[in-house]
Amino acid sequence: MSSWQSFYTMLGSSAAALIGLQFVVMALIGNMRRSATMATIDAFGTPTLAHLGSALLVSAIMSAPWPSLVPVAVALLGCGLGGLGYAVLVIHRVRRQTGYEADWEDWLWYAVVPFSLYVALAAGGLMLPTANHVAPFVVGGAALGLLLLGIRNSWDSITYVVAGEHGDPGGHRP
Repeated sequence: MSSWQSFYTMLGSSAAALIGLQFVVMALIGNMRRSATMATIDAFGTPTLAHLGSALLVSAIMSAPWPSLVPVAVALLGCGLGGLGYAVLVIHRVRRQTGYEADWEDWLWYAVVPFSLYVALAAGGLMLPTANHVAPFVVGGAALGLLLLGIRNSWDSITYVVAGEHGDPGGHRP
């Protein structure tokens, strides 16, 4: 896995920086007159941090000096299955919250895409010990996908709050 070190160093550093920025943004948004409910934040804001955290965790797992690929595979499988469980929880939270009515685009980016990425991560973990040359690309693609999903959903949330503050009904969620 040494040929992947630079990739995971860049990906993990980016995820960590974006997690920090999310905290800053939440603090700034907290000072605005408009406030979101905890149910809406749990449905749309917290998953963004979870996906960025998953990208960071995968980067750490893939960068650690493991004695063999088996413990790496187990850790990645655990991350993938845990992410799948969390994706199901997010779907439940989106359906339950009443602060915003999710449209097809929200379901795509907050339910379908994360679920698919965590399936890919679990599959990559399962394939890793078989010396399959595709497995590292599946894991790397899933981790990069989680990072990009976090960026996309962060932007979506921020533009909703900013546009909503100025009376633009075309924005999306809090």
